[in-house]
Amino acid sequence: MEQLSRSLKLKNLPAQVTYEYQDHWPEKVVQFGEGNFLRGFVDWMIHELNKQGLFNGKVVAIQPTPHGKVVPKLNAQDGLYTLALRGIENGQIVERNEIISSISRGINPYSNWAEVLKVAESPDIQFVFSNTTEAGLTYLEEAYDEQKSPLSFPGKVTAFLYHRYKVMNAKPDAGLVLIPCELVEGNGDLLKELVLRYAKEWKMPEDFITWINNDNQFCNTLVDRIVTGYPKDNIGEYRNLLGYEDVLLTAGEPYHLFAIEAGDDVTKRLPFHQAGLNVKWGPVTPYRELKVRLLNGPHTMMFSVCYLAGVDTVLEAIQDPELGEFVKTGMIEEIFPTVKMEEEEKRAFVESVIERFENPYNKHFLADIGMNAIYKYKSRLIPSLLDYIRHTNKLPQSILFSLAALIVYYRPTRKEGDFLIGRRGNDEYTIRDNKVALEVLANAWEQFENGGEDVTRLTRSILEDNELWGIKLNEIEGLTELVAGNVSRILQDGMKESVKKFTKANV
Repeated sequence: MEQLSRSLKLKNLPAQVTYEYQDHWPEKVVQFGEGNFLRGFVDWMIHELNKQGLFNGKVVAIQPTPHGKVVPKLNAQDGLYTLALRGIENGQIVERNEIISSISRGINPYSNWAEVLKVAESPDIQFVFSNTTEAGLTYLEEAYDEQKSPLSFPGKVTAFLYHRYKVMNAKPDAGLVLIPCELVEGNGDLLKELVLRYAKEWKMPEDFITWINNDNQFCNTLVDRIVTGYPKDNIGEYRNLLGYEDVLLTAGEPYHLFAIEAGDDVTKRLPFHQAGLNVKWGPVTPYRELKVRLLNGPHTMMFSVCYLAGVDTVLEAIQDPELGEFVKTGMIEEIFPTVKMEEEEKRAFVESVIERFENPYNKHFLADIGMNAIYKYKSRLIPSLLDYIRHTNKLPQSILFSLAALIVYYRPTRKEGDFLIGRRGNDEYTIRDNKVALEVLANAWEQFENGGEDVTRLTRSILEDNELWGIKLNEIEGLTELVAGNVSRILQDGMKESVKKFTKANV
């Protein structure tokens, strides 16, 4: 089977694959990272702009780590790859397969730093995108050598900007718009802070630092799309569908959200919204709260309840009558009212979340959602819990049932290495969390198992720990008793029966 490239007879593609390619456009974007997410998100968006004649520019992808394997594959395919989007959109199952042509080439900076610096000299370059994971947006002490690529991502950006500053004589219009996509709050501010730190420690001129501050924009962002990457489990099906070999085939969901804090000039030069893309220009915080509360919050609320009830994935959970009802009730009746945003936009987001949960192509495992679940509960659900109580003077029943389920999920049968081992029926599962959380839960359950505590004391000893929850939850009137009652029922009746009774009583 022939490999995807420009030499492939792309006019004879099957009807299920779309393709538009133009190669005469200049490189306008430098991208640090070439992984699945950027190719399934940013590069797809640039491709959409190009198709509609709204950008007419290409992306240069820079390999972020010394051991990357994508750049050779990308260049072998002339920058082309297929994006397969599968899921539910507006109530309909959609399957789109499109060859993306927005990337011009990839560069390995560790073997070809001079080529990266040539890109820095180009007056056509306007934007820098990145996704180097949370670990990439950190400081690494290293020396500056203008002949070699720095190892860290912020170091590369600093060296890239410094070379551009020198070659282009510090002109204001040589400044770039930097749009990091790492899942870190205030990612643009953090990147700028790191660049300035490197500039000072590498003793670069004060005029360069002034140019960074005055003539370059660092944008805070929020990104949201599930990109699962190369579909190795069903690659045979894709090969038959496409009719060619694509080693960079990337799969993802149709839903996408990109919130960007930037000036009006950026919105004009990157008119994502004109292309019909779900890009929100302006403050990121409201969209971060929307995502954390109404997507991540329900994930955390469902995982222990549904896993202990016997299902393994989000799809199985949402399709189960009682479990699905539990999740939707908690999300719509308890979390939804606490989110500060226009009603119409909130409702549209909730509908999209439910469609994403029901996506038959994504295997989102509840056990994965359960990693570091105490911290996730603290950051994703405690704010909604407190706001709900503040607004209604009532306790949120679903959120607190999920808290009881979380406590039961953390009941260990034994310890193995740094983690605890729990049991679901005849199966064991690994409880992964930070050392403090595991110790608190393990000690509380040990006291209970040894007969030193009843369920109420067990629950209180866990809820009173301020370090776990950021608040002494046991001081909220009636909360400990409600959670303890749910813990007791789950232990006595099992999770599946407890959810059934809970749903009948509260829905």
